[in-house]
Amino acid sequence: MDRELALEIVRVTEAAAVSSAQWLGRGKKIEADDAATTSMRSMFDSVHCRGTVVIGEGELDEAPMLYIGEEVGDGEGPEVDIAVDPLEGTNIVASGRANAVAVIAIGDRGTLLHAPDMYMEKIAVGPKAAGSVRLDDPIETTIDTIAKTSNKRVRDVTVIIQDRERHQQLIDRVRAKGARVKLFGDGDVGASIAAALPRTGIDLFLGTGGAPEGVISAAAVKALGGDMQARLVPSDAEEKERCREMGITDTSKVLQLSDLVKGDDAIFAATGVSSGELLDGVRFLGGDLAETDSIVMRAKTRTVRYIKAQHHLDYKPHLLAEE
Repeated sequence: MDRELALEIVRVTEAAAVSSAQWLGRGKKIEADDAATTSMRSMFDSVHCRGTVVIGEGELDEAPMLYIGEEVGDGEGPEVDIAVDPLEGTNIVASGRANAVAVIAIGDRGTLLHAPDMYMEKIAVGPKAAGSVRLDDPIETTIDTIAKTSNKRVRDVTVIIQDRERHQQLIDRVRAKGARVKLFGDGDVGASIAAALPRTGIDLFLGTGGAPEGVISAAAVKALGGDMQARLVPSDAEEKERCREMGITDTSKVLQLSDLVKGDDAIFAATGVSSGELLDGVRFLGGDLAETDSIVMRAKTRTVRYIKAQHHLDYKPHLLAEE
């Protein structure tokens, strides 16, 4: 892939974030998601690539834009797989809470897992514990491993888990072991990436969440030198058939990071919509000025860039929400 793609796609996530952030706290998740999707799709037209959406807003009959199979980019340049979540956290934005982001992952054609929209068990760690943890290990064993590889006491190990009833037993076991639990609501892309970033103080991400979000997260974890494992959790025969249609015949298989993102390269970009663990949210500074906070990373070089940008919206009227 061209390295210039890393900076080009930040412009795409910035556009989605600025557009959707104008709906923050208004109780209108559909409008926020539409704004993010429309701006992201429009900005993609200028990206120098021949991209195919492999993870997007749904099938063609479900989503008018950024649907699975849609071709994006300027029609020239490298052929790439694209996984998008124009607004990870529609409910977050509607209620004005933290951790909403606009995210994109890109890989060479055929390298991103075509994950169906269903649940997935996931575990993610940073570079220190890479190669040392397994999805099927008891959580108590995993915490001991994290403590050893991180040179921490068990009581100082922090596990981030989504605050859902299905995770209550897991939460209880982590606390019984003596480690810390950090709960989050929606938005598990940012949470899983936080486990691979040393500055967050989070050592382990664990739980069951969306499969598409898992693949997007895997691109970032790969770029950070961390590790991730996952397993699809189809709920019925229809979802199992969906897996087979997408080329996944054994849903019981533990997927390694190399299954989620093949090859040695991937690019990930995210822009904060509302402030959270990973990024600050969009700030409207008065007049026509907005400020964004983004992260972009590339697996091949392990380069991680944090980008703060100011946008004069008078020059970008297509990003302004309709009242």
